[in-house]
Amino acid sequence: MLNISKNPVNKTVHLVGYKSTDRVFHKKHYKRFNQFLKVFAVIMVIILFLPWTQNVSGEGFLTTLRPDQRPQTIQSPIPGRIERWYVQEGDYVKKGDTILFISEIKNEYFDPMLVERTGDQIRAKSASVVSYEGKVGALNNQIIALGRERELKLEQARNKLLQSKLKVQSDSIDLEAAKTNIQIAQRQFERTEQLESEGLKAVTDVEEKRLKLQETQAKLISQENKLLAAKNEVINAEVEINRVRASYTDKISKAQSDMFTAQSNQFNSEAQVTKLENEKTNYEIRNQMYYIRAPQNGFINRAIQGGIGETFKEGDRLVGIMPSDYQMAVETFVSPIDLPLMHLGEKVRIWFDGWPAIVFSGWPNVSYGTYGGKVVAIETFISDNGKYRVLLAPDEEDNAWPKDIRVGSGAKTIALLEDVPIWFELWRQLNGFPPNYYQPEGAQAKPVKK
Repeated sequence: MLNISKNPVNKTVHLVGYKSTDRVFHKKHYKRFNQFLKVFAVIMVIILFLPWTQNVSGEGFLTTLRPDQRPQTIQSPIPGRIERWYVQEGDYVKKGDTILFISEIKNEYFDPMLVERTGDQIRAKSASVVSYEGKVGALNNQIIALGRERELKLEQARNKLLQSKLKVQSDSIDLEAAKTNIQIAQRQFERTEQLESEGLKAVTDVEEKRLKLQETQAKLISQENKLLAAKNEVINAEVEINRVRASYTDKISKAQSDMFTAQSNQFNSEAQVTKLENEKTNYEIRNQMYYIRAPQNGFINRAIQGGIGETFKEGDRLVGIMPSDYQMAVETFVSPIDLPLMHLGEKVRIWFDGWPAIVFSGWPNVSYGTYGGKVVAIETFISDNGKYRVLLAPDEEDNAWPKDIRVGSGAKTIALLEDVPIWFELWRQLNGFPPNYYQPEGAQAKPVKK
């Protein structure tokens, strides 16, 4: 009965003793289910207080720890044409092994005797250098000889100048003597003429004195001419000195000019020899570049340029090679919001694509199939995918990574942070908050500059 009437029956009518009432009113329905709900609620409350390890998850792929251990392509620094292959894809090659041979496609390098002919040019130019060196030496000797001859000529001209000066002095003395003689002759003539007028001397004596006076005057004039001639000789001697200096200066200057010209030709020949030697070395190195060799030990992955007779430009990729000796690493990417939580040396859990793993991100101790790693590098600039690159190396204190993993395969990572209650983690996830700021002891947030 529903007991919706204002006159309840159960107060006046006793329902005890009836089978139907016993079945309806004296049995508790869903008793076990209610107990289950209570136990489940208690368990859930307990679980909310269990510890949960916060983490930073990321996805990446396998790579190598060192840049020189990563897959690379081999390029040719010169353009050419493929002539012969010495390997095939999958072959193992050692450092220095020949991979393929190419030929030249530029017409200035077609000559097979290019190196030998360049050597002949070097020898010819070297002989020209020796010839110019001899010419420079001869001109130096000529300049020295002209200098010595100039000194001798100047000394001779100076002696002549000195002689002319002495002659001027001698002629000056003779001129003074002639002047004295004419004065004496003049006085004698005057006295004789006076005596002749007084009758004391004959006319013949007067004429003799007059003749002597005239001779003395003639000697005076002659002596004056000699003095002037001596002075002219002094001037001529000085002019000769200047002429000798100018003449030999011109000769020495011409010899020096020829010497400088020879030196210039010598230096030009030496420069040409150096240029030819450089070209010869370049040709020899270029000939060695016709053989494309392995830069290190590894396996030939793929022939990018195939066939025989195919041409390519300088810098074009010819073949890919994977080094055989390498250290595995994982390249993972984290969001910018999680970057402050990453530190050098921090422990990271990794599981690889294709390898069985059971992962509980918050309970790393109960996970299966994960491997240990540690942060060795953190990129300081964002990548093209909008995340920051983090490089992980194997953790020596943990289990070794599988030997059959290959570079390029996928990997997932979890960087473990602080332990918090589950209810706190749920509250954080619902509100979209980042994990707690985590700064482990001894870790470095930035790369160390060496």
